[in-house]
Amino acid sequence: MVIKNPLMELFGRSPIRPIQEHMKVSVSASEELIQFFNAAKENDWQKAEASYDKIGEIENTADELKTKLRLHLPKSLFLPVPRSDLLELLTMQDRLANISKDISGLMLGRKMHFPDSLQEQLLEFVQTSIATAQQAQKAIQELDELLESGFSGRELIVVENLVEELNDLEKKNDHHEIAIRRGLFAIESSLPPVDVMFLYRIIEWIGELADCAQKVGSRLLLLLAR
Repeated sequence: MVIKNPLMELFGRSPIRPIQEHMKVSVSASEELIQFFNAAKENDWQKAEASYDKIGEIENTADELKTKLRLHLPKSLFLPVPRSDLLELLTMQDRLANISKDISGLMLGRKMHFPDSLQEQLLEFVQTSIATAQQAQKAIQELDELLESGFSGRELIVVENLVEELNDLEKKNDHHEIAIRRGLFAIESSLPPVDVMFLYRIIEWIGELADCAQKVGSRLLLLLAR
């Protein structure tokens, strides 16, 4: 006869793994932006549309996971962390997929092409934003281990280090954003004013992608502090 461990059953019903899966899906939407921007660089809007469609499908999957989590997240006092904190974390994760869809949707709709002089900076900026999101995912992937360790010990140090690296990446991304804004400012008088306005909007959203990833890490540290 197999004796069931009540604690193991409790942790088996934990929402941690579904949250990790949601983060994985959300980050995969941002990762597709590389393909999208490469296509936009070449003015290959058919390929760009295919990337946009893929991002949209991923974003829909993230929304479905988010809805299921919200509907089935236990209201029990036996949750390993506060329910409100998990819902806030889920919302921040979901923004990664939403922002990726917003970026690709606006650029595709207007067939936006960044000036050639900014293309190298732009791709580096996008790659750093994605790297920041991937780093946030690494931290979230440690949540189940943190739970098992009681949010203490070596695992806590691992997560704190991951979040510290995440913060460094977000700061690096800020520097990229300042540089590309400066580059656009230098040539904006030669571009149509409406185009300039939307180029700045895309730059803002790429930066927001990294900011959102950094907030995921901050929320994770808040969970650890409770």
